[in-house]
Amino acid sequence: MVGLLRQSVFGRLAGYEDVNDAERLCRDPAMRWVVGGRAPMGQAASTSQMGRFETEWLARPENLAALTDLPGLWIDAVHKRRPPRVIVLDMDSSESPTYGEQEGSAYNGHFGCTCYHPLFVFNQLGDLERCALRSGNVHSADGWREVLEPVIARYRDTVKRRYFRGDAAFANPDIYEFLEAEGVGYVIRLPANRILQEKIGYLLKRPVGRPPHEVRRYYASLSYQAQSWKKPRRVVAKIEWHPGELYPRVGFIVTNLARPAERVVAFYNQRGTAEQCIKEGKGAIKWTRLSCRSFAANAVRLQLHALAYNLGNFLRTLAMPKTAEPWSLTSLREKLIKIGAKVISHGRYVTFQLAEVAVSRQMFSDILMLIAQLRAPPAPA
Repeated sequence: MVGLLRQSVFGRLAGYEDVNDAERLCRDPAMRWVVGGRAPMGQAASTSQMGRFETEWLARPENLAALTDLPGLWIDAVHKRRPPRVIVLDMDSSESPTYGEQEGSAYNGHFGCTCYHPLFVFNQLGDLERCALRSGNVHSADGWREVLEPVIARYRDTVKRRYFRGDAAFANPDIYEFLEAEGVGYVIRLPANRILQEKIGYLLKRPVGRPPHEVRRYYASLSYQAQSWKKPRRVVAKIEWHPGELYPRVGFIVTNLARPAERVVAFYNQRGTAEQCIKEGKGAIKWTRLSCRSFAANAVRLQLHALAYNLGNFLRTLAMPKTAEPWSLTSLREKLIKIGAKVISHGRYVTFQLAEVAVSRQMFSDILMLIAQLRAPPAPA
């Protein structure tokens, strides 16, 4: 089973996201060595074997639950080697378009297509902490507790400084109360309303004088309690006057942080990295390719894509020299993983001869050295 899981994850990382790709991957020399066992001297799993593994065996409820927890276990293993001092969690949803009669697919008016509506939680390093596949017509925050609570629980006793960021879809008093009870700092976008705009009315008046050629920004901090809230909370407002625009751009953020208003807004704006991670997952890992008929099988495919994404992100953040820091996951795949090589087979080992077109000899040596440093020290005799 370990070999089948390796073939599923490494195949997706290399850009082979469909089960049908196993027909050629089972004979690929590099994949056979990745799978291990008897595969190097024979062949890896065939298309039918991979199909049964992903759509039948992994789709069982107990196996799917264990697969959902696996990204977090991988991240915990990394953190044991490099313990983080701060954890920042970004939660966001996305769409995975569907075609045909796929179980759980539905039309989503916001995205304007028939799709699934998965939910993701990333940390500040771009690692995918946890994800869940949902029907296409659910609210963006639907099922947030099942996704977020296990992640918070993992860091409850190990990391003191924990933060959460979310857009206006997560402006929910249940989320505020949960994060406050867990001691997690949060910044969440708050939809505007008449009462909030009245509180900052003095900043919504057009500045006197000739319109400036640069953007003017103003910040305000106020106390606000909605009818559904049990207590008042701090709200930070940001007002921007842009040249050539008649009305200002206004945004509100609810938070329990004591930072100055400008720093709260700057911290919230950094959640754009989560949106970039989702774009990389779509482009490099192709995790929108959920082509099975049953909902459970597609949930399995999403979790396997999540593992492939994390494996690539670990390689990028932990085992790449500084010269490769600007690389995206797509560049990493095309220059290092999905690249041609000359294979020379010997009696007891196989040699892969790579051209220095994308990765130089020195860079490849640095990568191998960094990977070796991540290995656990040998057990004492």
